[in-house]
Amino acid sequence: MADEAEDLSPEQTEKLIQFQDLTGIDDITRCRTTLERHNWDIEVAVQDTFNEQEGNPNVYDEPPPQEPRAPSMNLEPTDQRVFTVQPRSPQGIVQWSYYILTFPFRFLYSTLLDIFRFAVQFLRVDPRRNVTDPVGDVTRFISLYNDKYGARHPVFYQGSYSQALNDAKQELKFLLVYLHGKDHQDSDGFCRNTLGNEDFIRFVDTSMLFWACDTNSPEGYRVSQALRENRYPFLALIVLRQSRMTVVARIEGPIEPGDLINRLEVLMSDNESSLVAARADREERNFNQSLRQQQDEAYLESLRVDQEKERKKREEKEQELRELERLKRMKEEHQNMLQERENRKDELRQEIPAEPDDSDPDAIRVVLKLPHGTRIERRFRKTESLKYLYYFTFCHEDCPDDFHIVTNFPRKTLPCEPTSENPEPISFEKFGLGKNEMLFVQDNEA
Repeated sequence: MADEAEDLSPEQTEKLIQFQDLTGIDDITRCRTTLERHNWDIEVAVQDTFNEQEGNPNVYDEPPPQEPRAPSMNLEPTDQRVFTVQPRSPQGIVQWSYYILTFPFRFLYSTLLDIFRFAVQFLRVDPRRNVTDPVGDVTRFISLYNDKYGARHPVFYQGSYSQALNDAKQELKFLLVYLHGKDHQDSDGFCRNTLGNEDFIRFVDTSMLFWACDTNSPEGYRVSQALRENRYPFLALIVLRQSRMTVVARIEGPIEPGDLINRLEVLMSDNESSLVAARADREERNFNQSLRQQQDEAYLESLRVDQEKERKKREEKEQELRELERLKRMKEEHQNMLQERENRKDELRQEIPAEPDDSDPDAIRVVLKLPHGTRIERRFRKTESLKYLYYFTFCHEDCPDDFHIVTNFPRKTLPCEPTSENPEPISFEKFGLGKNEMLFVQDNEA
């Protein structure tokens, strides 16, 4: 199992296990092959496997609709009953005289007909061996039968022999097969008197499926080769028994409708138990399949819930990781910003000119009051740019990052911050500051 599943996805492995449980197939390689053939559609694969076990048409590689695959057959069971009905012997002098007088002609006709057929078969391949249109063979026979004998007969199954077998198996019904030999002397009487009998018609239509075909057609000849009838008229009773369609009886010869009904009733009664067992087996199988389906649905629902929980946990975990990553990135950006700010302050400190002495006539003493109340002071030369006041303030550790400097009265904002439009602000003197000034630093973000 490990070798088979090592290259499968978790979903495929789960389907493989489910398929094995549903079908009871021990060979894991066969299970995988079946699922791969059906593109891992477990429902279709299971149904196809059940159909194959029952002899129904294959879902994946289905034969043409006109000729489905026939179910498995048991043509000669050990308890098969064979009834051979001999023609009624002539009665009286008139019938015996007619029989004796016509015997040479009948013997000569049948002998010549047999010789002709043998010569035709010897000289060329029998065209009946090539079945190209089985349904057409049946419908043509039904049409010719109605033209010759009338529409009073049991309902003919209008489909091929294989279709009739499959329907009888699916519906758990008896199937009565009639092979028509149009050249046989007893066929006309059997069709008119027995198949046209109202009691027989009612009995067949209410009890079974009825399929018939002419043995001179390819479809009829194929069925004739399978059932191997000895004489005409020929009837075969077929029923599902032990999972196979079984020929439980053969009736050969010109039987009367009453006798035929009685024999069929006895045969059906003797074999009804097989249909009862098949129905019980099918109901049990359907129940087990329904139970398995419910269990599978419950399992899949539980699996779906677990997968949904796992998905949510995974998403929450991923969200936590993303949040941690975001916080980490923000911290790094903040640290980088602080580092860049410190680097910038170091650069600006280097640009600020040296503080002049108090005795310097150009010296200006500036006292700055920071937003938190801290006071700082420094001397500048009145000819220096106001930007150095900005640099000095910015480099102080208690100064906010974004600020502006204002006078007290009259209230004015010093244009001391260098910008791209004004990279070199005016000097202290030009702004009008005196020898001693009290200025205020205001936080722009406050």
